[in-house]
Amino acid sequence: MVASGSWPFQVNLLKSQGEPVGSVIPQEGATGWADTTMMHIDAANPNCAYMWMEHTLSSNLQSDLSVWFGAVPSVPAACSDGRGMQTQEGCDANGLADFEKIRFWTTPTANCSQGEGACVPYYRWVSDYIGVIGGR
Repeated sequence: MVASGSWPFQVNLLKSQGEPVGSVIPQEGATGWADTTMMHIDAANPNCAYMWMEHTLSSNLQSDLSVWFGAVPSVPAACSDGRGMQTQEGCDANGLADFEKIRFWTTPTANCSQGEGACVPYYRWVSDYIGVIGGR
């Protein structure tokens, strides 16, 4: 059986339970994204917010989170500096070795600054996406 639309943590979890699964990134590439943390412009305690953001970028935390979630850490050193549970092999299994095949998700816009044919307006993206999931 071939399934699509999974994350590395799903594959890792099933493998840890002895299930015969694997994953591959198609030659066309795959969609990825990066979660972000932002601070509100009127944050009541901006110094605390900056301290929290700095903490979230620590190699140790990034390493352990990437193991728990099955993702590539935001801090590349977290793959191999030994400060956490992650290893270079784990990072590669979660997609780091195939990073050039990942196209990061962006929100479609009606105003395409890259010229005709380089992007799709949002209304068209939604229509095409519904067609794909609906089997058109």
